[in-house]
Amino acid sequence: MTSPGAGGSARFGASDRNAHSVRSALTAVYAAMRSGYNGAANPPGEAPDYGHDPHFLEEIAPLLDFLYTKYFRVRLIGVEHVPLSGAALLVANHSGGLPYDGAMLIQGVYREHPCHRRVRALVANFAFRSPWMSQVLAKMGGVRASSGSARALLAAGELVGVFPEGLRGVGKLYRERYRLEQFGRGGFARLALETDVPILPVAIVGAEEIHPVLAKLTMLAQPLGLPYIPITPTFPLLGPLGLLPVPTKWTIRIGEPIRVTPGPADGDRAVLIAKTAELVRDTIDSLISEILTHRRSILFG
Repeated sequence: MTSPGAGGSARFGASDRNAHSVRSALTAVYAAMRSGYNGAANPPGEAPDYGHDPHFLEEIAPLLDFLYTKYFRVRLIGVEHVPLSGAALLVANHSGGLPYDGAMLIQGVYREHPCHRRVRALVANFAFRSPWMSQVLAKMGGVRASSGSARALLAAGELVGVFPEGLRGVGKLYRERYRLEQFGRGGFARLALETDVPILPVAIVGAEEIHPVLAKLTMLAQPLGLPYIPITPTFPLLGPLGLLPVPTKWTIRIGEPIRVTPGPADGDRAVLIAKTAELVRDTIDSLISEILTHRRSILFG
């Protein structure tokens, strides 16, 4: 029989170990950021596998796990739609100011898929202008968004994450949350058609509220290489502390696969691609609406 004191010691011991693991993960992230300023380091685009480092992912796993299970308390639905092997495009809505949504999608699929598959996210070009940010993103598996890199990953049988809303998605004002931006010219649909891979629509709910953007400054952001500087209830008022995300409760839902298959009436490829992109957008919109309908609160889901 375990005494209360022993049980308390065990709990404190586990807590200490978890805190140590998260500190170690933050140390690994800091080391990756510093490596970005090392002139001898290869730019991600010139490194093998675009700079992807599975060892780095193992190092920061405690931090990602803490964010996934304790901070955002993510509920992942539909992981059974992710194939056991082979390529697929995971197309998701984008939000939150910082790419927490991509990180949580990567962590969720890795944690909960029976084969622990990794998602390689396509990342906007501006993120690779920053030496420290580019190294962290690349080591996590992020790749500069381009059709060439996406094709290479799909040819290698990878899962590729796509956020068609791009910067417009992460820069949405709080009053515009969960209103999907246009999906560009349907590049992901063209990619799926030409590589014959399924599209998995992904709805992410919870990330829209982690940084409630009230306004954006663009003139001051340009010298910093940023698309904008967000104005939130806590930033810049509280300085760096204001960048901490609100601990909202998230739901990520992966929908059934959509195949881009030309039919007898689909002679015009451009029309087929546009129709597919709109179908995926409508599907994600429906999934988001369904989650929001059953959500009781922002903080508790």
